[in-house]
Amino acid sequence: MRKSNDWDAVFLLPLLLAVCIDAAAADLYGVLNGLRAGAGGCGTAGKLGPLKPQAALERAAKELARGNKLEPSLNEVGYRASRSKALQIRGEGVGANAAEVLAGQSYCGILQDPAMTEAGLYVEARQLWLVLAAPFAPAVPVSGPVAGQRVLALVNRARAVSRHCGSSAFGAAPPLRWNDSLAEAARWHAEDMARHNYFSHRGRDGSDPGKRVERAGYRYRAVAENLAGGQLQPEDAVAGWIKSPEHCANLMDPMFTEMGSAYAVDPRSEMGVYWAQAFGRPR
Repeated sequence: MRKSNDWDAVFLLPLLLAVCIDAAAADLYGVLNGLRAGAGGCGTAGKLGPLKPQAALERAAKELARGNKLEPSLNEVGYRASRSKALQIRGEGVGANAAEVLAGQSYCGILQDPAMTEAGLYVEARQLWLVLAAPFAPAVPVSGPVAGQRVLALVNRARAVSRHCGSSAFGAAPPLRWNDSLAEAARWHAEDMARHNYFSHRGRDGSDPGKRVERAGYRYRAVAENLAGGQLQPEDAVAGWIKSPEHCANLMDPMFTEMGSAYAVDPRSEMGVYWAQAFGRPR
């Protein structure tokens, strides 16, 4: 019986240590979220949701403790962030008194950043690392139809005045009309790029812009296409096209009389959001 009890103690010890470590970590996250909510001298910065503990960010914090930089550490643990920052605290007794150290210092600014939603802690005897991040979760705040009409309005506003696209001068051009077939061709291509994570005027099936608008039922005399990736607002997509000489030339060309546009979102893709704009002049 004595031998059996000894073995029970051996197996129970790691379990008890794990429970203590988990409890300590939970207490630290509680301290962080208390400060985020306004405790410890931090004034309330509006209604902020609590920081969610994230195991991948804890691993990234451990990488930082080993001397790595933040972005490579996030890549190493497979965490994709739209925004991130890190905090290091060093000193004698930091590990044993981590909760008191956090609560006794003024880290309000970093903890009350509303853009940050997830956190990871790593604590050693003489150092504490905190990684805060917002996961990559691209979203366009307006629907496809609303975004399309906004792009049309912005493009026509740009066409209403003369401008230079690179070294080429363009006079003011008549406004474009919306065309559903061109919009459908743009939507197909945007969705294909997002789903299959590529960015090109040539489709995976070898199609070019002309072939795609023909598939959508559009018979044309002239056709062109603008693409953009990563922008979360129609305004940003159009602004990028205007700054690019080739895209700007398509946008300002008086030969085109119609357009359609669309966007597609896939957080697993490199750019997250893909925009396509098809220009046409019908037969």
